[in-house]
Amino acid sequence: MVKAREFPEEGELVVGTVREVQNFGAFIKLEEYPGKEGFVHIAEVSSGWVKRIRDYVREQARVVCKVLNVDTGKGHIDLSLKRVNEHQKRETIQEWKNEQKAEKLFEIVAERIGKTTDEAYKEFGYELIDVYGTLYGAFEEAAYDLDAIKEEGVDGAWLGVFGEVAVENIQIPFVDIAGYIDATIPGKDGVDDLKKALAAAEGSEFEDVEIHVTYLGAPHYRVKVRAPDYKVAEEELRKAADRTIQLVHKSGGTGSYHRELKEEK
Repeated sequence: MVKAREFPEEGELVVGTVREVQNFGAFIKLEEYPGKEGFVHIAEVSSGWVKRIRDYVREQARVVCKVLNVDTGKGHIDLSLKRVNEHQKRETIQEWKNEQKAEKLFEIVAERIGKTTDEAYKEFGYELIDVYGTLYGAFEEAAYDLDAIKEEGVDGAWLGVFGEVAVENIQIPFVDIAGYIDATIPGKDGVDDLKKALAAAEGSEFEDVEIHVTYLGAPHYRVKVRAPDYKVAEEELRKAADRTIQLVHKSGGTGSYHRELKEEK
């Protein structure tokens, strides 16, 4: 991914390739900032004492660094390796790979609509990046719901082709979460009323959300939700539990919702 800015910002995580390793530090070519290079001092290589820098850094290695300082006048960029944890490394590399993929897909879109890549960027590419933060984010949204892009005010004759390329190449990730309901309804109709209450949990207004209720042993029931993202999944899980508990209470029973399974005392 090539950033719109000429220089990275302080605190930013950047993807780089080690160009040269010296005894006092390493020079890093910044992949997202063409023509820009940063420097990692040996003191910023690892949290422990570094006797041999090449035990930690090797030429041509792909690395993730944190930007410590930027001097745009001199073109100096100070970087750190030790201030990036493993989770940040994996996440940053994945985002970079996603954006590389998105740039290739964008070239396909431009070719299909008969424009150069530069023309396509000027017409709608940069606008998509402004709206969604990244080009990959725009492709993900198009694969999930093309109309949502129109609702953001971004539209044109190119949109249909953009959606086709997105659906062909982007797999929407789904998340699975679960919550637990404890419910009982007394009386001769209690069993039937409870079944109806639990069945109400499985409905959703969204076509891409799946909700399933599983019996764990009275009075415990697990509610599993599959959705496109955690925010939607959490909201749908809460609403599913609320529907069931409201019906349970209406039938004279008792019910409660728990994010984690309660242990028997």
